[in-house]
Amino acid sequence: MGSVTVVGKGEVTSKGEQTRTRIVDAAMTLLEERGYDGTTMRAVADAAGVSLGNAYYYFASKEHLVQGFYDRLQELHAAAAAERLPGVEGLGARFMTSELAFLDAAGRYHRFAGKMFAVAADPSSPLNPLSEASTPAREASTRIMRDVVGGSTVRADPRVLQELPELLWLAHLGVVLFWVYDASPEQRRTRLLVTKASPVLERLVGLTRWRALRPTVDELLDLLAELGGRSSGR
Repeated sequence: MGSVTVVGKGEVTSKGEQTRTRIVDAAMTLLEERGYDGTTMRAVADAAGVSLGNAYYYFASKEHLVQGFYDRLQELHAAAAAERLPGVEGLGARFMTSELAFLDAAGRYHRFAGKMFAVAADPSSPLNPLSEASTPAREASTRIMRDVVGGSTVRADPRVLQELPELLWLAHLGVVLFWVYDASPEQRRTRLLVTKASPVLERLVGLTRWRALRPTVDELLDLLAELGGRSSGR
């Protein structure tokens, strides 16, 4: 039997995954056409060819479609990054390539992304990026960063390399937040940020090899481990 994933009020079995996918596809299309405020659960259900009750089974409310939207963005990002990363070796170049791939894949949804992310930004919301409900999407995004690091030629402190995928995921969240608020044409300011910051990021990571910096690096990593409820790994 397939695995079971809890989404909203319902449980999605491997059999029901096709229905869930149709609902998400319909929602993404309507969101692009009508925006967040113009998209209703009834319209999504009609477009997906399911009953309204069935739509609510998979997503407890329109707000819960944010999770489906977030999941789909990770899929689009992963596919776009996988096409572009082969042959790119430097950490900065790989991170830049991955982030630009995200911006290209997500660009069509920028006009309503602010409202979608506003729903997830509430710390009390189960849909926020750090919540348990967001674990699958968070892990999918971190896997992209793990590929960014794993395929690179970067040399750094071993502990930093171990934590780097999650650190890059946090950097990615920062890029996403900047992108959401970027009103420049085609979000050029976000692209400039990614292009200029990526080489700096690579140099900073490389500096962690310096013996004189190791105590400071260890303190920072210990703090991150403590904040994340993990052992320091030392």
